[in-house]
Amino acid sequence: MSRTDTLLLLDFDGTVAVGHGPVLAYARAASGSLDPAPAAAFRADVAAALDTVDDPAPTGRRAGGRAPATTDRLLPLDGYDLVRVLAERHGIGPLALSAAYLASRHALGTPEAPVAAPRGLAAVLAEVRTEARVVLATNAPDIRLTETLAALGLSGLLDAVLTDVGKPGGMDAVLDRCGVRPDGAGTRVLSVGDVWVNDLAPVAARGHTTALISRRPPPEARPTWTVPALPDLYPALREWVRTGAVPPTAPSTTPTARVPERITSEG
Repeated sequence: MSRTDTLLLLDFDGTVAVGHGPVLAYARAASGSLDPAPAAAFRADVAAALDTVDDPAPTGRRAGGRAPATTDRLLPLDGYDLVRVLAERHGIGPLALSAAYLASRHALGTPEAPVAAPRGLAAVLAEVRTEARVVLATNAPDIRLTETLAALGLSGLLDAVLTDVGKPGGMDAVLDRCGVRPDGAGTRVLSVGDVWVNDLAPVAARGHTTALISRRPPPEARPTWTVPALPDLYPALREWVRTGAVPPTAPSTTPTARVPERITSEG
């Protein structure tokens, strides 16, 4: 096994860049289309919902507590999807949301939209890059990514950064660009991300390995690994890069399920 036949594919938002800063910036910008009182109510709903979006309780309720009314029965794909759903409920239209998303990306990695890298990520990437290509693939535009990756200590640790890829549909083009054959032969791939449908399902459909970063995975998800945070994956990631080993109980990665066409703006 070598760098040429081993590919580690990473998502950006929620995977290598964590924290609610950009999502809160998105919500703040979107609220600008509302009058002051409704805008404040919308921002409060988003903040309350973000407190529960990663809760492992399947109903969205905190253990021993009660979920805010805005999150009851709400299972968003990610924080960006949560803002979209709540924005629709508050009467914020798609044009305002699109402008707000771009505004939030221009603030990425600043005090207005702070992010952090998972603990130990730079050291792990420096280690595995001796045996694998590491590619970042994101739906986000190429706005402040270079600066943010540098601030996270990840500059020079990625073989390529692919933006505006249009997950999930665009993931086939990502794999093709990385030299991954449609039949799954020749190159080993491990895709790591926090949204099953966008980051992982298209890769699993080609028979490859996947890791979902989630405390509350969706019922349709069938990743090889599910971990609550990226550092929990490091031992398995190192072993996979070295040997290709996966758990004996890992679910099949044969394409048994349709890949939904829903796309979020997350990275």
